Amino acid sequence: MSEDKNMMNNAPSENENSQQYSLNDDRRVRTLSPGALVARRFLRNRVAVTGLVILAFMFVFSFIGGAITPYKEDQLFYRNNEQKKQYAAVKENTEYRYTTAEGEKFPSVAQAKFVMAAKKNAESFEASKTVYTIAKEGTDFYAIYSEDGSTLIATAAFDVVTPPNADDKIPFDLHYAILKAVTNGEKSLDYEGKTYTVSADGEILDGTTEVAYAGRYVVQPIMSDVFLTRSFKAQLLEAIEAGSDDFIFTDEDGTTADYKISYDAKTLSYSVLQTVETRVFDTYHEPTKEHLLGTDRNGMDMLTRLMYGGRVSLYIGFIVVFIETIIGVVLGGLSGYCGGWVDNLIMRIVDIFYCIPSMPIIIILGAAMDAMRMDPQIRMFYLMLILGFLGWPGIARLVRGQILSLREQEFMTAAEATGIRASRRIFRHLIPNVIPQLIVTMTMSLGSTIITEATLSFLGLGVKFPFASWGNIINDVNDTYVLTNYWFIWIPAGVCLLATVLAFNLVGDGLRDAFDPKMKR
Repeated sequence: MSEDKNMMNNAPSENENSQQYSLNDDRRVRTLSPGALVARRFLRNRVAVTGLVILAFMFVFSFIGGAITPYKEDQLFYRNNEQKKQYAAVKENTEYRYTTAEGEKFPSVAQAKFVMAAKKNAESFEASKTVYTIAKEGTDFYAIYSEDGSTLIATAAFDVVTPPNADDKIPFDLHYAILKAVTNGEKSLDYEGKTYTVSADGEILDGTTEVAYAGRYVVQPIMSDVFLTRSFKAQLLEAIEAGSDDFIFTDEDGTTADYKISYDAKTLSYSVLQTVETRVFDTYHEPTKEHLLGTDRNGMDMLTRLMYGGRVSLYIGFIVVFIETIIGVVLGGLSGYCGGWVDNLIMRIVDIFYCIPSMPIIIILGAAMDAMRMDPQIRMFYLMLILGFLGWPGIARLVRGQILSLREQEFMTAAEATGIRASRRIFRHLIPNVIPQLIVTMTMSLGSTIITEATLSFLGLGVKFPFASWGNIINDVNDTYVLTNYWFIWIPAGVCLLATVLAFNLVGDGLRDAFDPKMKR
């Protein structure tokens, strides 16, 4: 009995039980503010919190990362690159080359007749009713005269005479004297009272000054604006005769270049490639310590472009949604509160906007801005205005529906009875009650807006170079080769885009459940 009495004495009384119950968790929750209740429900949703963490990381990555990165958004990087290009062609001449005296003509028909006559060792030939006389002046060198042999009309030789400079011109008589001396192996020649020295390799010298060069090899530049100096030709021919496949030449300006020589058996000619070290954009460089995500096709740091691209995508998303919300709240609030013809007019405008094909219009406007070569910054501003102006009808309908259900409630009747003006009743009492649904809708809209911007930028109709966005970064993947070989160009931007849009949707779902927990049941 004593034990039973002790247990009864130790048992809590009914008042004590009620007191403990009053301090339990349920009672304490009922004392929290509505905002705290929403926050608590949201934080209990692990999926929504995960989305919030992803968004926080993206904001830090885009804004803080872009501020501390050592590179600029449009900073270009270069590398030294060796380029080989066709520079000259060399061929040993095996055909006659003709030089015509001033005031004389030796047409192609006569040249063909001469070749036939030379093969027959004929002393004359006729072409186009004109008779020409042939005189052999040296090895593979002929002088072509008029019929009576008094006028020298042209020369025909395998050797080619070239001046030392591009602007120099060799007189015909000197040209003839040089060919005659070279083909006969003479060591000097006389011309207009001056004596010129003929070197073993075909140089014609006036003392120490080179006047001309005669040789069997024809050296021609690939580009018409390039003149090959005598020293270059001499070194090139020396390398060919030595059987070398390359040589190094330093020009008069002190520029040194490496040249590769290759022989083509089909054309019986030599091709000369010039190797020049030039500075080019460091395009599609693989990830390194300096560039953790490599470089893009313009030689810009991909990680930096990714950070600034996140800024632009988030800027556009928030500003477009802000514009949509302002227009939608104002028109939806007026429509829902005023009713009557005002409601009817605004809803018909909403219906018209729903019928507008937004994407074709945006594409047309983007093409028009391309044609006008609009500044990229102004273009981005117009893009935000267009997207915001075309996206407000959904928010207007949401606000109208909420206000239609709220305006008949008791607190609005009381507000009207106290004489509060209509604008204050709408924006002070009705709109705040719509904010929870607005927050959820805006959060969902952010993801779809970023996707729309990325799609337009990928198509080349959105954000333009030099500004970066995740959409125009992915636009670099314009062919299969880049897609398969340069993963660091498009995968990081795609992951950022996917993670951000998914995070906005997760946060939106979490907010919807937090504001209206009955929807989960």
